[in-house]
Amino acid sequence: MSNWEKQVSDLLVGKKIVKVEWMSNAEANECGWYSRPVALLLDSGVWIYPMRDDEGNDGGALATSSNDMPVIPVFQTEETEDA
Repeated sequence: MSNWEKQVSDLLVGKKIVKVEWMSNAEANECGWYSRPVALLLDSGVWIYPMRDDEGNDGGALATSSNDMPVIPVFQTEETEDA
């Protein structure tokens, strides 16, 4: 196992997602983003949210293996908070 795999495994394996919400307009704007990605709160208190790239150049969508929801989308910051 690589060092990266170990670090990510330590962060994620065995944790539970306890809350799901889309990043707010204010949070996205604070990051300098135009997109509001889904944010996942783990039982460890860590928030996970997708970014466009590893430089943090905008929020990103999540691809899934679910036939019912193959993509968890982002919303533009102009859209309502009810998304």
